[in-house]
Amino acid sequence: MVVLTQPLVENLSHIKTCKNNNTDVFTGIPVIDLLDPEVNTLIIKACQEFGFFKVVNHGVPVETMTKLESEAVNFFNLSQVEKDKAGPANPFGYGNKRIGSNGDMGWVEYLLLTTNPDLSYQKSFAIPGNSHLFWSLVNEYVSAVRNLACLVLEKIAEGLRIEPKNVLSKMLRDEKSDSCFRLNHYPPCPELLHTLSGRNLIGFGEHTDPQVISVVRSNNTSGLQISLRDGTWLSVPPDPYSFFINVDDSLQVMSNGRFRSVRHRVLADSMKSRVSMIYFGGPPLSEKIAPLSCLMEEGEESLYNEFTWCEYKKSAYKTRLGDNRLTLFEKKPQPNPATSAAQ
Repeated sequence: MVVLTQPLVENLSHIKTCKNNNTDVFTGIPVIDLLDPEVNTLIIKACQEFGFFKVVNHGVPVETMTKLESEAVNFFNLSQVEKDKAGPANPFGYGNKRIGSNGDMGWVEYLLLTTNPDLSYQKSFAIPGNSHLFWSLVNEYVSAVRNLACLVLEKIAEGLRIEPKNVLSKMLRDEKSDSCFRLNHYPPCPELLHTLSGRNLIGFGEHTDPQVISVVRSNNTSGLQISLRDGTWLSVPPDPYSFFINVDDSLQVMSNGRFRSVRHRVLADSMKSRVSMIYFGGPPLSEKIAPLSCLMEEGEESLYNEFTWCEYKKSAYKTRLGDNRLTLFEKKPQPNPATSAAQ
């Protein structure tokens, strides 16, 4: 199956993003201009209401995005025999349709990479073709989107008026940060037009991301959907020039529930390939995750028990994809002694 992608022009001066009061005109999804004087307030509102938003004027060069996408397309266009040489994903490497180890399946193939150089992931499996160019572009892209993720986290800290400003971003900049990077390819599925009568074919099932923050960029093919508070699925129009930010489980905990970890999924397309690139910003394995004390108001109770990222990561990856992973770490209401005595 040949992966087709639409080339991006280098001159973006003619491209305009449809906005109205900092939202997409057609969907209501927040659109955050990082040069907006009110950016901190707008990001906080988006994290509270959606757990998801689009960022423009992000500063990541178009060339950085398009070069890596081109290399991803080259990889996914290889024969199955060649791609399989980079797998199976355990957890890093090439995977096809099997998502995780608990039986979840999707219409997707992917490369999962760690961003921690100490794990020597570049030597753990082979990328066919010009592997030096591939790894060089991955490192360039990851560096750029890590900086973007850290900038967003620092804007969040400023918006919440918590100090120091890097209280969140330092976890991603830590040399032991357990972040990872994923390249997804959703092949077209012509069978959708004939056998499923318009029903959805799941490319990647509904889930939340367990890390702190995720930065997503895709080609110009739709498929991404987010779940609103009432359970409605909202389709996200593709925009290959912008990035989409997910609030993840760990940030929901650190905000003591002020922010929501966004539940999302990807649907397959009948005619077009979708290629997406996701940076998952994770803390060091030993990092303790709990509501930030500097954020808690007087008398406010923690909604979650403290855990390390290592503990949560192990727990999360033992569950099915769509499970509410935070349930095990939520504090249970304590019975009122007076009420218990009366009973």
